[in-house]
Amino acid sequence: MYNRLFSPTSSALGAALFFGASTPFAKQLVGQMSPLLLAGLLYAGSGIGLLFTRLAKDRGWRHSGIVKGDWIWLLGAIGFGGILGPILLMFGLQQISAASASLLLNLEAVFTALLAWFVFRESTAYRIMLGMFLIVVGGILLSWPYSNTTQENILGAVTVTGACLCWGIDNNLTRRVSAGDPFFIAGSKGLVSGTVSTSLALSLGMSFPHWLTGCYVLLIGFIGYGASLVLFVFALRGLGTARTGAYFSTAPFIGAAIAILFFHETTSVLFWIAATLMGIGIWLHLTEHHEHEHTHEPFAHSHSHIHDDHHQHKHDFPWDGKEPHIHYHRHEFMKHSHPHYPDIHHRHKHK
Repeated sequence: MYNRLFSPTSSALGAALFFGASTPFAKQLVGQMSPLLLAGLLYAGSGIGLLFTRLAKDRGWRHSGIVKGDWIWLLGAIGFGGILGPILLMFGLQQISAASASLLLNLEAVFTALLAWFVFRESTAYRIMLGMFLIVVGGILLSWPYSNTTQENILGAVTVTGACLCWGIDNNLTRRVSAGDPFFIAGSKGLVSGTVSTSLALSLGMSFPHWLTGCYVLLIGFIGYGASLVLFVFALRGLGTARTGAYFSTAPFIGAAIAILFFHETTSVLFWIAATLMGIGIWLHLTEHHEHEHTHEPFAHSHSHIHDDHHQHKHDFPWDGKEPHIHYHRHEFMKHSHPHYPDIHHRHKHK
């Protein structure tokens, strides 16, 4: 889908903003219900909200933009990120402290980048790797426990690490389908994950909270998970997986800043060190300039687009001239040079 309102970079930072902002509000509800049920309702709010948003936006049900060969990637992303990841996380939270879990959750960005670079062969640069490193270190400092922790179950640490690996796989698989409708992709993840987590919680004897509390959780899920994931998919389309993951890693800082402003939580020296490191990391990403002569091999796909330099195709159907529009179209061989990111049209190899 072509996005006139947000650039890929602002979409990635917006995704971090919504997700990070939701964390302090969700944290206030932890004592009122189990973590598993809370996660299920947050995901359910995401899926239900995006389903109705998509129906209202499109004035009915429209094609998702997911072609036949891409369904396996979407199903894999839902399986790893929407089912296996949350289950492993909830199991791990029962074995280790929340502080240790927060520290380990920074591994998601690491796994996302490593898989993107070494498995899916996404292009990178030294400044991007350095920026990623600084952002992750900032996240680790931000979630560093303030007091000595007791001896904890190693299995808990392993399962939380496994959850991060699942989400890293999820992010890379989602990139493969990021040309599709982000509302459909994010909504599908939310509905499946919400259904699985909520059903599992109920099967374990957990009960629903008061209906007002439940609606509040669903609203947080719609904004903090749903809107965040839609923007995340937009960013994946334009930036690639590793760069999007790096920007999204600033979410803990945003959450901590909101907790300080609205819930009057205390700050520490580590908070300001983390803020500085993350700021430098983001600056390294924002100032990246990647330009060289490259080729576009012939291929075909479907997504919302305008007729820019990369979309000079003809139409085999009546067209009223309105842009952007969406249809299945073919790209012919092209060689040129211009600044670019590893987006859906620039997944070429580098020497």
